[in-house]
Amino acid sequence: MSDEIETRARKAARRSLTRRDFLKGVGATGAGLAFGPLLASCGGEESTTTSTAAQGGGGGPKTGGSLKVGIVGGSAKDTLDPHLATTEPDIALNTQLYDSLMGWDQDYVLKNRLAEEVSANPEATVWTVRLRPDLSWHDGKPVTSDDVVYTFQRIVDPANPLSGAASLGGLKPENVIKVDERTVEFRLDIPNAILTEGFAYRQNMLIPVGFDPTKPVGCGPFKLGEFKPGQQATFSPFDGFWEDGPYVADLTIIEFADEAARVNAFLSDTVHMISQLPRAQVTVVEGSAGHKVLRASTGAWQPFTMRIDEKPYSDVRVRQAFRLIVDRQQMLEQAYSGYGWVANDMYSPFDPGFPKDLPQREQDLEKAKSLLKEAGYADLTVELVTSDAVGGSAVSAAQVFAEQAKGAGVTVNLNKVDPGVFYGDQYLTWPFAQDFWYTRNYLAQAAAGTLPTAPYNETHWKDEEWQKLVEEAYRTPDDAKRNELVAAAATIEYERGGLIVWAFNDQIDAYNEKIGGVKPDKSGTPLTGFRFHKVHFA
Repeated sequence: MSDEIETRARKAARRSLTRRDFLKGVGATGAGLAFGPLLASCGGEESTTTSTAAQGGGGGPKTGGSLKVGIVGGSAKDTLDPHLATTEPDIALNTQLYDSLMGWDQDYVLKNRLAEEVSANPEATVWTVRLRPDLSWHDGKPVTSDDVVYTFQRIVDPANPLSGAASLGGLKPENVIKVDERTVEFRLDIPNAILTEGFAYRQNMLIPVGFDPTKPVGCGPFKLGEFKPGQQATFSPFDGFWEDGPYVADLTIIEFADEAARVNAFLSDTVHMISQLPRAQVTVVEGSAGHKVLRASTGAWQPFTMRIDEKPYSDVRVRQAFRLIVDRQQMLEQAYSGYGWVANDMYSPFDPGFPKDLPQREQDLEKAKSLLKEAGYADLTVELVTSDAVGGSAVSAAQVFAEQAKGAGVTVNLNKVDPGVFYGDQYLTWPFAQDFWYTRNYLAQAAAGTLPTAPYNETHWKDEEWQKLVEEAYRTPDDAKRNELVAAAATIEYERGGLIVWAFNDQIDAYNEKIGGVKPDKSGTPLTGFRFHKVHFA
C-alpha cells in the first residue's frame, strides 16, 4: 500500500492470494542485503520529523492517555490473521498484535526486529536467523525457533501458499530447520539474495505454534481487547514488548466507511489521528487550530496497466504511444493535487539499482499519433476500467488520461466499477485498467507483480531477456553487481513494459498537535506505518 492503502482490498479470486498485502509495500536496501550479521535496531533513527509536538516537545515521551485513531473502514471480513491481512483495517490491527523478524524503518532502511542476527552463506542458499533473547508472546510463553518454523511452513505450504510465499522464493516447508531454541536455518532450493526482504514483508509476521486467529496471540506491542469487525478494536499495552513503548494506556482503532465522517471525527477531536486525509481537506486541516497534516513522500504508485498479450497493447508501439499521451505533471496536479512526484514508467525509486539517468518521458502527442498510425491504430477506441477501490485519486487520474488521449486521436471510454467487481473474479483480466502498490524494492516488486509466476501480474508481462536478468539478480549476493542487473531489467520495462507509472504519490494523514512520536513513513503505509506504540501524548 499505500498511496491509497486498502479500503479497496484487492480481493483476488483466491483468498490465499488476496491482493494487499502485497502491501504494497516496503524499500531501499543496499546495505540491508550485505551478507553477515545484521545488527538489531530499536527504530527511532528517522531523519525527518513533523513538528516540535511530533517530537514529544523535547521532554521525552510521556506515558498514559487513551489514543483513538480513525482509519478507512473495512467490513465483517476484517481478519486478525496476519498472513491474510489485505485491507487497511487488517494491516492497522495486525501491526499492533504481531511483529516480524525484520522490518523497514520509516526511512525505508531494512533493520532487524525479532531477529538478533541474520546471515547467509556466500551463495545465498542457506540463511541463518537467530532470535533476540527473552522474547515472549502475549500469553507469557517464550518465542522460540519452533514458532519461526511453524510460521514459515504455514506461509509456504504448497497445498495453500499464502501471499507472503512470493517473497520467500526457493523456500519449501521441509527446509525450514530448527537449529536450537533461538536459531533457525532456511535452506533454499535456489539462491535468493533478498530473502531479508521476505523476512520484513508484513504478511510474514511471526505467529506461535498452534495459532488460532479467532483468539489471536502475538508478540507485538499491544494485546487485543475487544474486536468488532468493520467497526473498531481496542488494545492494551503489552508489557513484555521488546522495543520501547507503548506509551499510551490504551488504544482504540475506529473504522469509518464514510470519508466525511472520518474527517469530521478528527476535526471535532473525537479521534486524535486519521488515515487517508482527502487532499481537498488538507487546507481545512491546516487552517484548523490544533490539527496537523502528516505528509510522507513515498514510492507508492497507482499505475495504468496494459495487458501485453491482448490487442492493441500486444504491439509495443501502442504501449509506447500511451505512455507519450500522459502529461505527468498535469495529471499529478489534477489527480493528486500536487501531492507526489513525477515518475518515469519505472517502479521502486528507492532501490539502489534504480536507473536515474534515463530520459524523463514527456508528453508527445504527435509522436504518439505517429506510433499508433504505424501500428495500424490511427483511430483507436479503448475501454479503461477504473474504480474507487484503487484509491481515492484513481478515478480522477483515469478522467485526466481520457481527456489527454483526445489529443492523440484516442477515444477512452471509462468503465467505473464497484470495488467488489474490480478486485473480484475479473481482477487481472482487464486489458486496460489501474492498480495500486506501496513502496518496494525492485526484485520484491517483480516477484509480486511482473514475473510470470507473480500472483498479481496485471500486464501479463513476459519477456525472456528481462526475466533472465531478474533471475540472475536474485542469485547475486554482491550488491554492486545486483544493482547493475536491476538497472538493466528496469530499463527494459522503461522501453517496452506494460505499465504507465506516471507518479509516486504522497501519503497524506492528519494528527492532533497533542500527539507526539508521529513521523512520515516512506513505505506509504499511513500514520507512521501504523506504529502506534511509538505514539504518545506530548
